Amino acid sequence: MEHTKNSASTDARIHPFRIDIPQAELDDLRDRLVRTRWGSQVPGTGWSRGVPNDYLKGLADYWADGFDWRKAEIELNEYPQFTTEIDGQNVHFLHVRSENPDAVPLLLVHDWPCSVVQFAEVIRPLSQDFHVVVTSTPGTGFSGPMQEAGWNTGRIAGAFVELMDRLGYDRYGVQGTGGGAWIAADMGRQAPDRVIGIHVNGLITFPSGDPAEFEGLTEAEQGRLARLEAFREDKMGFNAIQSTRPHTVAFGLNDSPVGQAAWIAEKFKEWTDETADLPEDAVGRDRLLANISVYWFTGTAGSSANLYYESGHDASAWAPKPRGTVPTGVAVALSTDVAIRKFAERDHNVTYWSELERGGNFLALEQPELFVADVRAFFDTVK
Repeated sequence: MEHTKNSASTDARIHPFRIDIPQAELDDLRDRLVRTRWGSQVPGTGWSRGVPNDYLKGLADYWADGFDWRKAEIELNEYPQFTTEIDGQNVHFLHVRSENPDAVPLLLVHDWPCSVVQFAEVIRPLSQDFHVVVTSTPGTGFSGPMQEAGWNTGRIAGAFVELMDRLGYDRYGVQGTGGGAWIAADMGRQAPDRVIGIHVNGLITFPSGDPAEFEGLTEAEQGRLARLEAFREDKMGFNAIQSTRPHTVAFGLNDSPVGQAAWIAEKFKEWTDETADLPEDAVGRDRLLANISVYWFTGTAGSSANLYYESGHDASAWAPKPRGTVPTGVAVALSTDVAIRKFAERDHNVTYWSELERGGNFLALEQPELFVADVRAFFDTVK
């Protein structure tokens, strides 16, 4: 199958990019960390009311005097990076071409509160079989800040379709994690003649409201439904704020690195494999801080929340959509995910379903080998 119009894009609108954070910004970060004004905590509450003081103090100490941003920067700069303007918005991406002549182009779409760091462990192994394109979602990381309102899931999906066209890819696959899965699915709806397959993990499937949908659910599926309900009842504080007043909370996150770290680390605690006691037990402390650092240095705490606001105020985001026609593979992490197959099949053309004993929402960081193997297995079915 021919996947490309040419061997390499020569589009003049695409510009080389390299991460180079000024030393003054690193010095400022350390100064802010060591001068943090710590509040009190109700004794014995642990993680039940948010990130505990003792944990965050340890993370901040390591961020100030142990973590090596330059090492993370060098690692990311090993991959060719670019920016391009699409529909008035800057879009940053990594583009790693495979030496495999039969390689399939593959776009990777991260979730909030992640960045391109989410795929740091899998780019090289995936590039053995795929031409890998890793995007920074508009408003996030090096694609930020957001230039105007209106960047909902559909508009982002359209921008990524345009990006793949600029790169010369006629036919390609898409992988999306969590919120990135919604973007990937929308790309399939917008460009079914171009997207050959969609692989997702961390997929959220919602009941339609039809009581008949609940008939015949397995015990495991009933457990996932209960997990979704528990999430909606107890773990949606971030969503309520980002969907309504993202700019207000951004003042604190942009001014306090500890505030930014807490906002992100909490999600890594709650959305990773439940066997991991701490976020770094799931993804490693250096990876966690590299991801947090991207948000800090780019000042995109507020603009990255834009998608939540847009979704919360966009009636079409929750309106029924045509069932996707593009072959779709769903990877389910059994300890954390909430996807139910019959709900997924209602909305997507599910042709591949895998259930993984280990991992969580950030599967590419938590279990990179499992992630790569599952992506390969799915695309072997559609190439």
